[in-house]
Amino acid sequence: MNNTLERSYMTIMLEVLKISILIILFVFSMLAKSLAKDIPIIVITASKKPQSLSTVGTSVTILDEKFFKDSSEYFLGDALATTSTSANFFQSGGHGTSSAIQLRGMPKRYSTVYIDGVKMSDPSSVSNDFDFNNILTSQVSRVEILKGNQSSIYGSGAIGGTIHITTKKGEPGFNKDVNYTTGSHGTHNLSTSFSGGDDLKRYYVGLQRFQTDGISQMTHNDEKDRYRNNGLVASLSNKFSDTLELKSNLRVAETYLQYDHPQIEGSFGCSTCDHSEDVDGVEASTNVSLIYKPIEKLTNKFTVANTYIKRIYNRSPNSGNKQQDNYYGERYSYLYQGNYNFNLDNSVVFGIEREDDQMGYNKNATGRIDSNSYVTSQYFDYQSRITNNIYGTFGARFDEHSLAGGTGSNEDSHRATLAYVFDDKTTKLKSSYGTGYRFPSLFELKYVHLASAETIPFVNAETSQSYDFGIEKSISPNLFIDLSYFNVKYFDALEGWETNTAGGAFSTQNTTSTIKTQGIELMSRFKLNEIFNFGLNYTYTSSYDGADADDPNNTKSGSQMVRVPRNLVNLITNIKVPAYKDLNISLRTKWSDKARDYGNGNATSDKSPGFQDETLDSYLVNDLSVSYNYLNAYNLYFNITNILDKKYETALQYSQMDRSFNFGVKRSF
Repeated sequence: MNNTLERSYMTIMLEVLKISILIILFVFSMLAKSLAKDIPIIVITASKKPQSLSTVGTSVTILDEKFFKDSSEYFLGDALATTSTSANFFQSGGHGTSSAIQLRGMPKRYSTVYIDGVKMSDPSSVSNDFDFNNILTSQVSRVEILKGNQSSIYGSGAIGGTIHITTKKGEPGFNKDVNYTTGSHGTHNLSTSFSGGDDLKRYYVGLQRFQTDGISQMTHNDEKDRYRNNGLVASLSNKFSDTLELKSNLRVAETYLQYDHPQIEGSFGCSTCDHSEDVDGVEASTNVSLIYKPIEKLTNKFTVANTYIKRIYNRSPNSGNKQQDNYYGERYSYLYQGNYNFNLDNSVVFGIEREDDQMGYNKNATGRIDSNSYVTSQYFDYQSRITNNIYGTFGARFDEHSLAGGTGSNEDSHRATLAYVFDDKTTKLKSSYGTGYRFPSLFELKYVHLASAETIPFVNAETSQSYDFGIEKSISPNLFIDLSYFNVKYFDALEGWETNTAGGAFSTQNTTSTIKTQGIELMSRFKLNEIFNFGLNYTYTSSYDGADADDPNNTKSGSQMVRVPRNLVNLITNIKVPAYKDLNISLRTKWSDKARDYGNGNATSDKSPGFQDETLDSYLVNDLSVSYNYLNAYNLYFNITNILDKKYETALQYSQMDRSFNFGVKRSF
């Protein structure tokens, strides 16, 4: 009864929102007024067009080029782990192992990731999501984390938010860069780049080699799991005229990782494996865009993009029955985006897209099985300054999936945001409401494990509704606070359920359970004096996983979303020594509350019997980094990870880095 009422309420709210959008669009056209001057542009992706941060109605975290220039982290996931609220990071082992960012308490499949405008989910993964394990910070110039429902702009999966990653680009002149880092566990990281150009043409080519002897991926053995990453990042742009410009980007990562296979009998394990299993991978994305601006007010962008991901899993070479499982995921995207500026304060972004996904699967070298689907989309986002202080955006997206629901299905999403900036420019109120969806992955559509006598059920898209509101306040030049409340609820969750067959096969099905998450985000910056300044981030998340929590009344693990702590605190302490202006010291402290996790196939005799839910203990970790700018030419840095050598887990029975050291030098010329 409650589920029926919730769905009816959602339907009514959706219809009200549609009518409200039409009314507000008309009102906007009557109320909009020109401003004497524009606000500097800071955010570039919140609504797929340049937009000032002060006018954005959603919560945004920006990591700019200076952040990555000063960062001593090897991997992007580690850099994001302590720099934003509601961005929970977990990893199944050391460097190069599977890792993910969870936004606003949602599983990783409910956040979309873009690199240089290319959607980076993996069509061959179970949930069509994306791991962060192969993205190195030396390749990145900027990251924008948009929190909250973004489906009206970015489509399927953008329920918890969207993460935009921009790789490095060329600058005028001829520039060279060399970075080298070495550290614990036989780790070496070498990157070099050259770039240049002029006002019309620019290019960038960056190469990287990362390798480490590694740590054991799992906690129940101490052998080392090696990892290697050979990377290439390149871009080229050419401005042919004032009306025509070409932009292109390329990123390739060729990787090798040793991993631990579950040591149990049955379909979840490998009784003959001996910790020498490995996986070879390729992760690549490329896009070419033609930008045509026939008149000052109208910009057209035509893009062709490709994402390719390959994973080849090799069982132990010492095993008597060596097996190999190959996964291939590929996506071709054809995108048109238009941007029309009615005047300084009113504009609309609109577009048409088509994404073609293909998944290839070759188990035990017995022959490749392929499946594919496509999605066609239309969207718009109207943006306007209603008054001198109020800025709003209202948008909608309409998608059609070729396979969902059995013969294809349509989904639409809508979003409205408002930002009110006080006259003194020190306070902003912000709020957003949106609906979203996630289409089933090819795995969920095609690879359900049913007995031959059973009928494969049709699976439909998951749907959601969410809202948030908050305040950003500069209390003084030395103190800034950003406080927000968020509430997300989604329906028709796709879960694997055991069938009634004798073999205990599993089927992917839409459930009727309620799944929701709500919480508070606090971001703050405080400058105590010329020596100390602090950044404090706190997230409180209360979530309820009604689809797969074993026992909602279990006080040990509860019914929280998997791997989402109720409380998460990040404190960054920066120290500037007055006598040594080129010396920077930073202490990063992270405290995570306990969290629920699945029991898994890595079970030992005394833990996780029968795949029952388990609890991840709370932990406190400190990292220290020191950098020194020598002669304005060399950036020397030293880093200690996990100073107190804390033993902790962000995923059940998977290792995290012990106390580790690294030091290196960056040289730009």
